[in-house]
Amino acid sequence: MISTKLRVKELLREKRWTTKVLAEKTGMSESYLTHIKNGTRRWNEDALKKLAIAFELHPSEILLSRKESDGTTPGLGMPVVDIAITDLENVNLQMYVAPVVNEIPAEPTKYNNRLMQVAAGNNDKFVPVLGSDDENIFALEVQDNAMSPKFVKGDFLVISPATWTRSGDIVAVEFGDEEAKQRCIMQVNYMDDFVVLESVNHKTAPKALVRGKDNFRIIGKVIFRYQKML
Repeated sequence: MISTKLRVKELLREKRWTTKVLAEKTGMSESYLTHIKNGTRRWNEDALKKLAIAFELHPSEILLSRKESDGTTPGLGMPVVDIAITDLENVNLQMYVAPVVNEIPAEPTKYNNRLMQVAAGNNDKFVPVLGSDDENIFALEVQDNAMSPKFVKGDFLVISPATWTRSGDIVAVEFGDEEAKQRCIMQVNYMDDFVVLESVNHKTAPKALVRGKDNFRIIGKVIFRYQKML
């Protein structure tokens, strides 16, 4: 199971702050912060937002995300989100857990994603996602280094079927005839008469698909990348 503890102890050590200093910066009590630091009390969205402002981080970067097992499983790096510190008050702190799958679902739904997760032997694998209200979100575990250096084996790509895509976005896409249909991660570029699909590392020739003629559909947009820390 994914832990939703906070990195307060680690961040205090990095900043060389005491709990008292953090209390002054957040307006929260030292005793409450001590409980959060030690993982002995649940935090809420208001506390997370205040901590994010104090540490000058996105709220997702304060989450401690690693498998709660014997402590030997590598942790996951939190996604990098481009957002100004002054915008933190407007951040959506709704949290979902995305099931981890090994292949892109043809029809991503909560039910289908869960089936694919269990079939792949990933029954206990989830990654936390902040700021998305897409209930059909899923996390694709990269199986090899074909997309390196952009994405490498062990990365988790969080994909949202409900998020609108634009030119330049990296997406999960399906294309090709029924006999040779492919589902993969590509960069998409929209033109008047064509949709151009490029490999994310630009190592292979792009594919130009004719609108209204060639079969293709966007399954979802890659909204976060989690890196497995070695």
